[in-house]
Amino acid sequence: MSEVKKEASKEKPNLKYQRDKDREMVKGIFRFHEVPGGRMEFTTKFYKWDPVEKWDLIDGQVYNLPLGVAKHLNKNLWYPEYEFVASDNSMKNAMRVQNKVRRCSFQSLEFVDIDDLTPTGTPLSQVEVVNPQY
Repeated sequence: MSEVKKEASKEKPNLKYQRDKDREMVKGIFRFHEVPGGRMEFTTKFYKWDPVEKWDLIDGQVYNLPLGVAKHLNKNLWYPEYEFVASDNSMKNAMRVQNKVRRCSFQSLEFVDIDDLTPTGTPLSQVEVVNPQY
């Protein structure tokens, strides 16, 4: 019985560490693939001692979100597209997941500054083919 308590006490600090890591803020762009230009509202509560938080995100906007919410947007919000698999015996036809369709995503800007996303310099005005090998 004491071994079980020791294992449980070891897991608690790891869970709190993970919660603290999931609460770190990250900057990024929300992409709503299902409804381009649309708005998505949802609530989250990842840990039992966390409050329920409501999120209202608009496609293409830049947000500072907790890392846990960003991971949730990238990993959990998808639906399956199925594919019919025919077999030799017509009574045993089956369906399988062909691919996952993402509903939305969160593109991190942690290593890229927003100012770096805007084009700078003069646009390319003329392209020449040098030494064509046809």
